[in-house]
Amino acid sequence: MVRTTASRLLSILKPPIDNVIDAEITVVGSGPGGAITAAMLAAADRDVLLIEEGEFLPLESAVHFSREEVCQKYRNGGITVGMGKAKVGYVEGRCVGGGSEINRGLYHRPPPEVLEGWKREFRTDQTLADDLMPHVAASEQIAKISHLPGPAPTISEKLGDGARRLGWHCMEVPRLFSYAPTWKSGSPGVKQSMTETFIPRYLEAGGKMLPETRVRRLERHGGRWHLNATRTEGGDRRPLEIRTKTVFVACGAVQTAALLRRSGLRRNVGNTLAFHPMIKAVARFPEPVNGDGSLEPVHQVKEFDPNFSLGCSISKPPAVALAMMDRPESLPELEGQWEHAAIYYAQTTGGRGVVRPLPGFDDPLVRVRHDPVDMQNLAEGLRRLAECLLAAGAEAIFPNVAGCPPLRSMADLRHLPDELPSERVSLTTLHMFSSCPMGEARERTVANSFGKVHDVDDLHLADASLLCGPTVVNPQGTIMALAHRNVVHFLESRRH
Repeated sequence: MVRTTASRLLSILKPPIDNVIDAEITVVGSGPGGAITAAMLAAADRDVLLIEEGEFLPLESAVHFSREEVCQKYRNGGITVGMGKAKVGYVEGRCVGGGSEINRGLYHRPPPEVLEGWKREFRTDQTLADDLMPHVAASEQIAKISHLPGPAPTISEKLGDGARRLGWHCMEVPRLFSYAPTWKSGSPGVKQSMTETFIPRYLEAGGKMLPETRVRRLERHGGRWHLNATRTEGGDRRPLEIRTKTVFVACGAVQTAALLRRSGLRRNVGNTLAFHPMIKAVARFPEPVNGDGSLEPVHQVKEFDPNFSLGCSISKPPAVALAMMDRPESLPELEGQWEHAAIYYAQTTGGRGVVRPLPGFDDPLVRVRHDPVDMQNLAEGLRRLAECLLAAGAEAIFPNVAGCPPLRSMADLRHLPDELPSERVSLTTLHMFSSCPMGEARERTVANSFGKVHDVDDLHLADASLLCGPTVVNPQGTIMALAHRNVVHFLESRRH
């Protein structure tokens, strides 16, 4: 499929001499929202151009979570920071397929209670669980959702063991993954990223792709949108103009808000960024737990939702070393014992922030804040995480809180603060959304319930920015379902 895809690109890799491209519909961003949107529009025989700032790389171009993959597919080499009293490191995919290419693909359907809250607070229309179920099913039919065909890796099982001993609810989360029948003796299978699912469908339906192209500004005149862009060729950036009737923006919660604001669209844009803050801890066990195969951790403790959940992270030696950066004094305890260590996390729902473009800079400024309740939830989550890991047999736990001593017994949990100190914690996040929320409550939303930007002709949003707030769970399933529903609505509205 990769060779087929590459051959389909040849006709458009070189824009015309006048550096102008015309299309009926342009989709900016190729992550889960953009890829589904583009694939469905192309399947409906629309003239579609899909633009992506990053490269078009096959899923297997680098080992997953390797240094090479980070350099290839992550924005800023995986190092982007939201500024605030408690800074937050976050990651964004910058390649065809977006975040779906770099994440673990853990999958949850849209939580009904979250959707009900959005309807009450934002007056969203046709967004309850029953409304979305046909679109959930349609997305799942193309991108396979699977549970592990055998035992989970030991680092994952440890979290489950601790939860069971404490009587807590723990679940194996399914993944966007197609497991191979011979997974025990070779490759476990293929992740169902966008370049394996919706992007091939888009190209086979006749859709056009323009990677390595950054849209800087949207302008509307003469009844059409004009996209001011730059195209990277041979290391040089060349100006490019895309003229199109309709635009779908799907650049992710941070970049979509920044693009709209650079384009002069500011009402409610970028003011309500939300994310799931995460505090990590490294646990060392007396027996080897790490490196036992290529399967990824899938267990999550859901006992304490919606305040916080507990999970397990990718724990290759470089990741473990990075998780210990705030406590170099403890590194000798792991020397020569990396296979005994793994990274775990507590994740809450209370992160908030704003997005503002900066003149002269490609990336916007993201400012973050955490209210005291969320810092208390993070502290309680870290305490419960340590309790769970100790129950699973951990002999030492190293929290990402500078100055906190290692935790070696339940009695040591007294060393954990009741509220995380902003100046001494290292927080991260993988889930960002809600910078341009949808709904009919115009005083607080950017787009209507189907993603069309209020009072602006032919401009739609199709990514995590539309979500009205935290999803509590991984948001990709919600993003996919909403994108599918919104394109169905768009196509039906154009038939009348």
